Amino acid sequence: MEIRAAARFVRISPRKVRLIMDQIRGKKIENALNMLSFAPQRGAGILLKLINSAVANAEQNSEIDVDTLYIKRIYADAGPTLKRFRPRALGRATNIRKRSSHLTVILDEM
Repeated sequence: MEIRAAARFVRISPRKVRLIMDQIRGKKIENALNMLSFAPQRGAGILLKLINSAVANAEQNSEIDVDTLYIKRIYADAGPTLKRFRPRALGRATNIRKRSSHLTVILDEM
């Protein structure tokens, strides 16, 4: 049985958080949480909260053994982008794109 958790409108670029997701995809929950707790990236803390939320969702279902869970799918989709401008020389302006993400994790039993 699959367990799902999602975090939407997270203010981090999908590209940055996908680098961390690639490291924990397919791993057991215990190993993934251990890796994320020691990772220096800002997205690691966000993913740590998301996976803990998915585990809490699994604990609500009495049929599921939490110790046998692993990360079946984890992905980041692009959310809305905030568009800002930065003044530059000679009266010009350049775009600043502040990106956001929709993060999803799906757990399953081994």
